[in-house]
Amino acid sequence: MKSQLIGFFMNFWIPFSLALYFHSGEREEKCIIEDVPSDTLVIGNYKVQRWDIHKQEFLESAPGLGMFVTVTTPSAEVLLSKLYGPQGTFSFTSYLSGEHTICLQSNSTRFVTFGGSKLRIHLDIRVGEHFLDESVVQAKDKVNEVSVRLENLLEQIHHISKEQNYEREREEKFRKTSEETNSNILWWAIVQTVILISIGIWQIKSLRDFFISKKLV
Repeated sequence: MKSQLIGFFMNFWIPFSLALYFHSGEREEKCIIEDVPSDTLVIGNYKVQRWDIHKQEFLESAPGLGMFVTVTTPSAEVLLSKLYGPQGTFSFTSYLSGEHTICLQSNSTRFVTFGGSKLRIHLDIRVGEHFLDESVVQAKDKVNEVSVRLENLLEQIHHISKEQNYEREREEKFRKTSEETNSNILWWAIVQTVILISIGIWQIKSLRDFFISKKLV
């Protein structure tokens, strides 16, 4: 009954993930921005396919190619910089909240790069996930299996709570920025009004002095 209940909650767990693919030229750098809370595990899986000019299709593998992965924090500090193969997994743990820049750049081992060659890069980024090793879980008895799955579920709940706290921080920061902007707009409107009134009074006084000097009044 307990394992069924945990399985029920696990089915409603929606992972924070981003799966996509994009095209790139050899040695061309492509970057994406991922908004990540602090102290959060980020795992990225990628696969590179090379375009075959003769077959007019992307090949399943890209031998001779490496992928240089660079991760930059919101403070412009390099968190990860490493060369991988044509298919691999990278991971990092954020220590700052904010937008992290993840860049991938192909690194051809060939001396000559053929003109018109292009790559298709499949990228799957998972934020804050903790994966269960099913082989380990199956090797344990039912009590330990429930315990392992429960620990994993608690970790996921903790991550959801962290995401909510981060969203509240962003909302609070946005609210303060909006209030400051509204306050600046109000003061600017007051300054404009004072300037217009001052100019109007100066114009009236100048006309009055002009009429008096000309003895028109």
